[in-house]
Amino acid sequence: MSSLGPVRDDELGYDGEVYALYVDPAFFGQGAGRALLHAGFTVLRGRGFSSCLIWAHAKNPVRFFYEAMGGRLVAERVQRMMGDPVPEIAFGWRKLALAERTPAR
Repeated sequence: MSSLGPVRDDELGYDGEVYALYVDPAFFGQGAGRALLHAGFTVLRGRGFSSCLIWAHAKNPVRFFYEAMGGRLVAERVQRMMGDPVPEIAFGWRKLALAERTPAR
């Protein structure tokens, strides 16, 4: 599942944002995340957006997925969740396009 729309923090120079992107662990490694992100970018383009930002928990291993999809680390912040500090990092795409797949070896 994914959720997206206008960027909530426009100070970074992006106009669209993926607020959430979740893949059932049973489907990890099968292309579900790539398909969701690609579909999200298609929806954002259709709504007139040209770039995208995604915030992720800094210690979440999914950050490597965003990097593999062409996202560039563009910002860091600390948010409070239930009173506790939570470090987050932002990945940005200046163009709504995923990185090309690299051939399997």
